[in-house]
Amino acid sequence: MKRAFFKGMMLFLLLAAGGASVYSQQQQRKDTLVVTRDGTGDYRNIQEAVEAVRAFMDYTVTIYIKNGTYKEKLVIPSWVKNVQLVGESAEKTIITYDDHANINKMGTFRTYTVKVEGNDITFKDLTIENNAAPLGQAVALHTEGDRLMFVNCRFLGNQDTIYTGSEGARLLFTNCYIEGTTDFIFGPSTALFEYCELHSKRDSYITAASTPQNEEFGYVFKNCKLTAAPGVKKVYLGRPWRPYAATVFINCEFGGHIRPEGWHNWKNPENEKTARYAEFGNTGEGAGTSGRVAWGKQLTKKEVLRCTPENIFKESSNWYPYK
Repeated sequence: MKRAFFKGMMLFLLLAAGGASVYSQQQQRKDTLVVTRDGTGDYRNIQEAVEAVRAFMDYTVTIYIKNGTYKEKLVIPSWVKNVQLVGESAEKTIITYDDHANINKMGTFRTYTVKVEGNDITFKDLTIENNAAPLGQAVALHTEGDRLMFVNCRFLGNQDTIYTGSEGARLLFTNCYIEGTTDFIFGPSTALFEYCELHSKRDSYITAASTPQNEEFGYVFKNCKLTAAPGVKKVYLGRPWRPYAATVFINCEFGGHIRPEGWHNWKNPENEKTARYAEFGNTGEGAGTSGRVAWGKQLTKKEVLRCTPENIFKESSNWYPYK
């Protein structure tokens, strides 16, 4: 009888240990983390929630961020993937910081508010802001990862608001508001902007692409709206940060603040031989093409047909969700 009792106890302990193991796995696999400033969620800071995510996950974790102002210099590290950061509302869920390039000789690339190094990361319904005084470059969003999506987000800043910082990386911005002064969308990545508002706060330049020569697509703007602050009347669509900059505007609405020339050569005539700037089907007061620079291009209908997500992203899977 003692032997039977012993066997029974061993079986009970094994089953209990197995149950604990399953429970532990379930705990580890928690797929929604809540961040709220008042302490009623899982975490008070977004970075804490990001650090709680397991490395290289094969399932999706949602970090739900309640309304509030989160003053953080947020980094999504390279080992974090398959994460969605979802705000309670685009206007009231705000990630903010205030570094600029002239603080202790910081330079442009350390000024970010949010830096995304991981792949397959999505941001929805929130604001990313660099609210530094306009005393130098001040990045709000710095991207290095691939297959990043930004849906119904706001990007607030002045000079260099969004830095798309990795060659060959693919980014999607849909239904976003992006504001800035000079070169407020810049870098080498391939990025598609759909149904976004680009708001110029100063007479300057919207884009400064540095597309590699071997990449067909740099920045593609489709069905976007270009607006400006009162008194802003002389804005260029772009200038080439590097010689093979590629930027195209398709079926966008241009305000009267867009300069007749459209494009600028960054005071280097040699850039006119290599920069790839184009337009098609744009409307509005600033969309007239008669005064455009001779080295800018008007696309044909056949050429526009190539500007599909599949071609832009070199991707035939379901990563791009808005087909």
